[in-house]
Formats: sequence, structure tokens, C-alpha cells
Amino acid sequence: MTVTEHDGELDGKTENRSGFRLVARRFIPVLMILGGLLLGYMLGLHRFLSLEAIVENREYLKSYVGDHVYMASLIYFIVYTAAVAFAFPAASLLTILGGFLFGWFWGGVLTAVAATIGATVLFLAAKSALGDVLKKKAGPAVSRAADNFQEDAFGYLLVLRLAPIFPFFAINIAPAFFNVGLRTYVLATLIGILPGTFAYAYLGEGLDSVIVSAAAAGETLSLSDIVTPELTIAFFALAVIAAIPLAVKKYWRRSGGSS
Repeated sequence: MTVTEHDGELDGKTENRSGFRLVARRFIPVLMILGGLLLGYMLGLHRFLSLEAIVENREYLKSYVGDHVYMASLIYFIVYTAAVAFAFPAASLLTILGGFLFGWFWGGVLTAVAATIGATVLFLAAKSALGDVLKKKAGPAVSRAADNFQEDAFGYLLVLRLAPIFPFFAINIAPAFFNVGLRTYVLATLIGILPGTFAYAYLGEGLDSVIVSAAAAGETLSLSDIVTPELTIAFFALAVIAAIPLAVKKYWRRSGGSS
């Protein structure tokens, strides 16, 4: 083997190692999130994140928060952030729990910040691993949707956050495919989730009386007893109002401005 062939072989191995490291850096965050979600289900954590668990342990939870409010706030904050980052489907219930434990205001503040941080972690993981893949394989329709989204990423994302018909998990990931900037994502997420966060926290603050009433009537409490259709309609109306400026701007551009 000549020196040139030997050097070429070394260069090939170096490139392969570099390529492997690049792929690993891109996909390890996603694999960690999927692994954490799977581990959570294997450990049965979903059984603790249920309305039944809150009802059964409400006296202990209230007592612990009363004696250790700062530590309880920190634990709740970490749990909520992790639940969102690992895409655990318990955001609505945890928000209600926050209002139940800490009141609508402090519970809402903790929830809004934790949800934003957790959603941002998920967004960054999806963007690093899957963003370029979609760009390369996207068809014309997806490319046009991405272009429209990028025209007013903040406005579009704000509407998605306000609308109750879109799953929280899906909205956390979708902007990663449309090249949304980190600052825009964080601001639109934080502002967009505030109405729903404080509304659910307010419902949680009154949860104790609902539990007592259900127990007195011998009824089993469900999440649908707390989250009423009227509340969902109100969120939807709020999303429609937020979408009006986007529709007007788009119409204005298509009509050629003032012409």
C-alpha cells in the first residue's frame, strides 16, 4: 500500500467518524426524549398523573404544600417541565393541579414558565434532528406552507397556541419544520399559552369544592366535569380573533396593497 492510498484510507475513516458524530449529535436528543417517555410509561408514572390520583391524595398534597410551599413549587415546576419536554400527555391535568395546589395566579405563573421551557426543549430537539430532513423531502405544498408560515411565524404560532383544537405536543414540534427562530418560538409560546394556562389554573383552584360535591353525590369525577364545552368555545373564539390580523394582512398582500 502506497503512502497516498494509506492517507486516503485514513481520510475516509476520519470522514466516517465525523459523519457518525454529526448524526449522533442530531438524533441523541430525540432518542433521549423518546426513551424518557417510554421509561415513564414503564414505571407507571401515567397512573400518578390522573384525576383519580389527585382525588385520592388531595389532603396529603394540600398539607405538603402548606408546610413546604417553596419545595413543592420547585417539584411541580420540574415535573411539569419534564412532562412537556418528554411529550407526556398530561398538560391540561397538570395545569389544573397547579391551580389546585398553589392558587390560580402562582400556579399559572409556574405552569406558563415550565411549559414554555419544556416546549422549547422539544422544539430544539426536533429542529436539530428532523428540520433538514423535511426540507429535503418536502413537496411543493409543504414548501408553500413553510413559506407562508415564515412570513408571519409569530402570528401563526400564536393562533395555533390559542386554538384548543390542536394538541399541545403537535404544536411544540411543528414549528421546527418551518424554520421558526428560537426567540419567536419562545415569545409566541409564552404569550399564546397564557389565557389557557390561567383559565385551567382557575378551574384547579375550585377543584376541591368539585371533589367534595361529587363525593357527596356518590359520583365519579372526570376531567370533562371540570373542563366545560363553554371554555373550549371561548378558547376557539380567542384563536379566531387572533387570526383576523393574519387574514387581513394576507388579503392585503394578494390584492396588491392599496391598489
